[in-house]
Amino acid sequence: MDYAHPLTLGLQIPAGPGEPDLTLALLAEEAGFDVVVTPASQDGGLDGWTALAWVAGVTSRVSVSPAGIDATTGPATVLGRATASLDLLSGGRVDLTLTSQDEDATVLEETVDVVRGMWATGADGPLTYSGEHHVVPGTPRGPAPAHAVTIWVAGASTAALEVAGRTGDGWSVRWDEIAPSDLAAASAVVDRAALAAGRDPREVRRRIVLPAAAAGGHPGWTSPEDDAAADTVLALRDLVVGLGFSTLLVETDDAAVVSHAAQAVAPALRGAVDAARSESGVVPGLVRPSRTRAQRHPGIRYDDVPATLVEIAVEPGDAGYGDVRSTYMRGGSPGLVLRPRTVPEVVDALAFAQSHDVPLAVRSGGHGISGRSTNRGGIVIDLGRLDQIEVLDHESRRVRLGPGARWGAVARELAPLGWAISSGDYGGVGVGGLATSGGIGYLVREHGLTIDHVRAVEMVLADGQVVRASDTENTDLFWAVRGAGHSVGIVTSFELEADEVGEIGFAQLVFDATDTAEVLEAYGAVVEASPRDLTAFLVMGRPQPGQPPLAQIMAVVGSPDPEVIVDRLEPLARIAPLLQQSVRLATYDQVVALPAPGPHQGQGEPVTRSALADHITPELARAAAALVRSGQSYFFQIRSVGGAVADVPADATAYAHRDAGFSLVAFGASRDRLDARWDAMAEHFSGLYTNFETDQRPERLLDAYPTETLARLREVKHRYDPTGVFQDNFALGTQEAAATHT
Repeated sequence: MDYAHPLTLGLQIPAGPGEPDLTLALLAEEAGFDVVVTPASQDGGLDGWTALAWVAGVTSRVSVSPAGIDATTGPATVLGRATASLDLLSGGRVDLTLTSQDEDATVLEETVDVVRGMWATGADGPLTYSGEHHVVPGTPRGPAPAHAVTIWVAGASTAALEVAGRTGDGWSVRWDEIAPSDLAAASAVVDRAALAAGRDPREVRRRIVLPAAAAGGHPGWTSPEDDAAADTVLALRDLVVGLGFSTLLVETDDAAVVSHAAQAVAPALRGAVDAARSESGVVPGLVRPSRTRAQRHPGIRYDDVPATLVEIAVEPGDAGYGDVRSTYMRGGSPGLVLRPRTVPEVVDALAFAQSHDVPLAVRSGGHGISGRSTNRGGIVIDLGRLDQIEVLDHESRRVRLGPGARWGAVARELAPLGWAISSGDYGGVGVGGLATSGGIGYLVREHGLTIDHVRAVEMVLADGQVVRASDTENTDLFWAVRGAGHSVGIVTSFELEADEVGEIGFAQLVFDATDTAEVLEAYGAVVEASPRDLTAFLVMGRPQPGQPPLAQIMAVVGSPDPEVIVDRLEPLARIAPLLQQSVRLATYDQVVALPAPGPHQGQGEPVTRSALADHITPELARAAAALVRSGQSYFFQIRSVGGAVADVPADATAYAHRDAGFSLVAFGASRDRLDARWDAMAEHFSGLYTNFETDQRPERLLDAYPTETLARLREVKHRYDPTGVFQDNFALGTQEAAATHT
């Protein structure tokens, strides 16, 4: 029976007396094999797991797997974590093989359960498990592996066959464990166990390890005579299309055999299998496990995912789903996450998403506060793998950035050149969300918004076209993408012009803000009176019982000169009693350092309000102080804007509030209570910054975009996205809707 699994060919490095020749792994990869299986542990020899890690480290393309990990030794939780860790480090190339000498299938099955439980980072709470052989009282899950790791159950015992059928991803057997005449019967045991467990037998892949030369009735990979070579290929072909063994491994420590098998036998075998399958109408592919299919969401045609997207699709039942379901601040449960690696994959992902009537979200870094780059039951196009950082031209300081790159990584790459691009205040923010909306960062007063450095973009439109937009190409799109890019397409790369930025002064100041209104007003006055090379952000939290209210200011001075730094900071230091201070010389990448790697694990929905203000007037300062004292905001921030931002004409980009001197944001626990407080302050505001706003009431549109800007945006939207494919964040709606709220 042909289970229609893709054909994979490889090498198993044998175990035996002496040390195994692990350098054969490199030869197998160079010769074109797909898989390398490392030898099992031997008494007095190399540790099998260490050997696997070494092979994974020196190779770059082949998938690697141990010959067999004994399920009766060691905690399964450690095995799950070790496998996932090595899979992440190797770029998704590790599979796991389990064995057991115990005729009782329980230990094998429990090991599979615990290992998969460790990978299930999307599940609630720590892993708990109570079995006969494995007991887990409660341990943190994770990490999730980089790809869908195949768990092979190895052996010819009834226990191994039944566990492979009930729960394994594959069954593996060696030529010296089973007679050729027994292969079909053993495979039938796997099938019956799968059916009894409610699985499709096609879920279970079949792997066989064969000798270099025919032995024990099994075909080998080499023929001593040329006229026997065709028979060798046909015998191997029949294992695939007749018995369903789609992964064939040659066991040898002879480099000549490895080269011959990979370069002579393998191409002929692939051709023979393709011909046989073409004649019988078999289309190779993998069947999603039933445990995954059981968690699918309604409304998504999972079985119709194009072949170009299968490898980049993550479903709720997949091991890595927990790492991609949520964003930095927002919990989600999307029905499907597509993670394209190339622009054509973005095009295919968008077309597939549009063929459904479910929510669509587009994600770059996944940090955005307002950006709804996750959803419930819909499709997410995650651009995190489009994270290139490339210098295009040293003279003009032009760089190309992928939307999934993080600003901390960008800063790190540009620092040795003495360059920087003004971004936000946190290195974990993705390029895409910031460079399509604004970008109010620590260099903003001296160097402007992030969008002011964008010189061109490549983007995928709603109809699947890939276009370039700049000052000379698709100029209407280029205008819109700088401030409202979320509404007109998916930007797949940005070209930006960096600034020359060397060492800067970075200060962290903490004040007694008992007279909060006076502190806020004084902060605003000092910033407005300061030269442009000072940018300062002020943060306050909830009042704490028995403690004075505190205000923290993070300030950057764009100079390496200590006298200039002190001169700029002294007026700030005098706005209130100074409780703590830290001032140092730093490079920009040290200020917006890249955080430790790891998935976002946001929960719930953030509640925020945003505003822009021309000045921190006494009236605004008193209203903001009342908000802070009320406790309805646990995080209140004022960012200085102004300076170079106002040098750009208001109609040059879709970000039109160029006269605003300050950006304000408040986080709260209650939508109603925060809205009530914020709405009462509206008379002091002149607009809002979309990246910080989560209020979805339609009147927020005109706060974000003045009437003329909104009308122009809607014209561009109608031209490039007439059916409203891109509706997340601030849906632009219609001209009639705008008139209602004017």
